[in-house]
Amino acid sequence: MLNSPKPPQFAKAKLSPLPIKPDVCHGNDCCSEAVPPVENDVIADTGERYSWVVNGMDCAACARKVENAVKQVAGVQQVKVLFSTEKLLVSAGSDIRPQVEQAVKAAGYTLRNSTAPAPTTSALRENLPLILLVVMMALSWGLEQFNHPFGNMAFIATTLVGLWPIARQAVRLMRSGNWFAIETLMSVAAIGALFIGATAEAAMVLLLFLIGERLESYAASRARRGVSALMALKPEVAIRIRNGERETVALGDLRPGDVIEVAAGGRLPADGRLLTPFASFDESALTGESIPVERQQDEKVPAGSTSVDRLVQLEVISEPGDSAIDRILRLIEEADERRAPIERFIDRFSRIYTPIIMAIALLAAVIPPLLFGQSWGEWIYKGLALLLIGCPCALVISTPAAITSGLAAAARHGALIKGGAALERLGRIQHIAFDKTGTLTAGKPQVTAIEVNGEVSENDLLALAAAVEQGSSHPLAQAIVREAQTRGLTLPETSAHRALAGIGVEATINGETVLLSAPGKLAENVLDARWQARITELEAKGQTVITAVVQGKLLGVLALRDTLRSDAKTAIAALQNIGVQSVMLTGDNPRAAAAIAQELGMDYRASLLPADKVSAVNELNARSPLAMVGDGINDAPAMKAATIGIAMGSGTDVALETADAALTHNRLTELASMISLARATHNNIRQNITIALGLKGIFLVTTLLGITGLWLAVLADSGATALVTANALRLLRKR
Repeated sequence: MLNSPKPPQFAKAKLSPLPIKPDVCHGNDCCSEAVPPVENDVIADTGERYSWVVNGMDCAACARKVENAVKQVAGVQQVKVLFSTEKLLVSAGSDIRPQVEQAVKAAGYTLRNSTAPAPTTSALRENLPLILLVVMMALSWGLEQFNHPFGNMAFIATTLVGLWPIARQAVRLMRSGNWFAIETLMSVAAIGALFIGATAEAAMVLLLFLIGERLESYAASRARRGVSALMALKPEVAIRIRNGERETVALGDLRPGDVIEVAAGGRLPADGRLLTPFASFDESALTGESIPVERQQDEKVPAGSTSVDRLVQLEVISEPGDSAIDRILRLIEEADERRAPIERFIDRFSRIYTPIIMAIALLAAVIPPLLFGQSWGEWIYKGLALLLIGCPCALVISTPAAITSGLAAAARHGALIKGGAALERLGRIQHIAFDKTGTLTAGKPQVTAIEVNGEVSENDLLALAAAVEQGSSHPLAQAIVREAQTRGLTLPETSAHRALAGIGVEATINGETVLLSAPGKLAENVLDARWQARITELEAKGQTVITAVVQGKLLGVLALRDTLRSDAKTAIAALQNIGVQSVMLTGDNPRAAAAIAQELGMDYRASLLPADKVSAVNELNARSPLAMVGDGINDAPAMKAATIGIAMGSGTDVALETADAALTHNRLTELASMISLARATHNNIRQNITIALGLKGIFLVTTLLGITGLWLAVLADSGATALVTANALRLLRKR
């Protein structure tokens, strides 16, 4: 088929591989791998390096907990957990693997070898504690309606059942050095509520917490499946040719210089240099562009590309673990490493809040009687009231209530946001970077202009071109055939179809040869100065031009271009109205990018590889918080590097799973609504925290002064809980 503009070479960014050295342990029971020093590793020292996969991490804060646990092990020099790929990397001066595994297990997580299969559990078994708590909560509420004592006892039992796994994890974390994790806060809140008789509230707080944890766990597992989908782009085996014989080998056995064979429709297992004289490759998995690229002999082709129309032979040029796909995976890890693990506000605040409140309550109950001869009964009563006032139930509920309402409101309008941390980051966005193909454009080329040389009509020229292209799988060919079908044209009979390597395609119609070719492949005398100027003008607008020639004479040209989404202009204008600027980052050629950017009134950067997009995102993100919107695999690293990644609902699985948010209805106009909703949610959280802490502060002072007592302390806590919940529900009415 016709030559498309060639993107820059995919190997432009030099990234070192991450090979795995043979396991240094002696025996069959160790589960780590020794990792040699590499240029882009996340830890840098002279010790031996070990790698594990961590099981049981539900959120990014878990990565910090695992790190803290491993840091307590004597002999550990450096430690890092990559949450997106579940990797634990440890550097130590001696073999401390058993101690590391024991420390991680004591913190409530498990380790396994990266080559070992992931443990499988049924959905019922995984969700059984939450289901049990929901059932017990419903039964307790029913009993409360008919018999208060029995209902109260049921709520106590429900609280104890829900508290057991949380309190056990809190104890584990305290032993590993995490004294005031969110599990500790929840345990204190529930136990405090039980002591003051708020049994229903204690059970409800635990239920809400467990629901939130399950949602975070689900989002994390979905994100990791995206990385698995990226790995699936490489076939498990390859066909290697040696001494004229074909043999099937594993990818790890391929070395630079090996000759491999890939059938039509097959994916390349490694980066290669094309040995076949000519072939078309679908590189959309790497570049995101919908039009296949024609490669000539000796040109480089990235792993993951698909041979469109023929059997090809290539010479392997990449080491194992260093193909284009491996580099994209490493970019995702590195972007994740540069962004510190997200620590939820309540978890941070609890480190200070909980011990201070407990200390104040204890001091209030003990110091006045001991030092000033005050009544023990009076001050113990005040101490209990202070402990109740300090019960963090309202504070615990304030943030998740607002986040849950914000996420629900976004989902109703076609925006899926993966968790509260993503919602919070979205509210800070000041710039948005867009991929072009499939994001700002429809992702399918369309015929935009047909110009004839005066001897045939537009429809006649289109019918001839469609007849020649009929049956081709090339996107440009399909666009021409689709346009002819839309116009209801009858196609003439053809014969002697022939693909001309590096030139185009031809067929015989009514005894004459019709050639479809790129303008640059024609003989010098076919195009006069007028037609050359017109073709240059069309190409300057970002259009791909195809010439139709009969017996060496030009009949006319067809121009094709990927068209804008119908809502793209409206979406960009809406973002500008809320103070968010836009920029386009694309792997397409500068002319096509300039045409689209000018039409939308936005800045652009063109001819970008995945690594280039990451660099551009990092540069823009350093100036102000940036969101990256895309739909292709090549966009995944840039999405991870940005403050937040947003995927189109029609995008690839990798883009959807890597992104922090997705437009499920594919409406770009929802972007401005998402950001406005995120900002409103952030304001709501601050209001809720102010309400929760403000009421507690007021009643703390009035209790110490003897103005209020235990009953008003109950009202302060329960009232604050009701107020923050009602305030959060206002977000559901946001449009």
